[in-house]
Amino acid sequence: MKAKDIMTQPAITVREETTLEQVARSMLEHRIGCLPVVDANGSIVGIVTESDFAEKEKCVPFSTFRAPQLFGEWFSPAELEKVYRAARLIAARDIMTRPAATVSEDASIHDVMTLMLEYDVNRIPVVRDGKPVGIVARHDLLKMMIARRQ
Repeated sequence: MKAKDIMTQPAITVREETTLEQVARSMLEHRIGCLPVVDANGSIVGIVTESDFAEKEKCVPFSTFRAPQLFGEWFSPAELEKVYRAARLIAARDIMTRPAATVSEDASIHDVMTLMLEYDVNRIPVVRDGKPVGIVARHDLLKMMIARRQ
């Protein structure tokens, strides 16, 4: 079985200059957890996932103190709402993961799973000639497992 056999298609994408507010709206509208980010030619340059919107707690350098970090900045809990308001204008290019781990349509399911584990991601864009054509999510792997039992 290949990636093209289980991928969700078409891939919904956003451009590098798309604001995070538009990214969030698109994710909610399409009920998806990631959006490949493409350049003017439609080639994938990165990916934005739901977790990019979440508060992340990291250690303060050279300390055991942990504090919330969002979009690469340190914040107190009181400052987070203000940051989310301002973040609506941030461009996808500013928070996307780059490069995005991708597979071709003919990649084996084993290769897809290996990449998911290697990069600790839940979704892998499927590309044709560098352009996203679908997404394989862990959810798709679960559907495949159930379908094979029936």
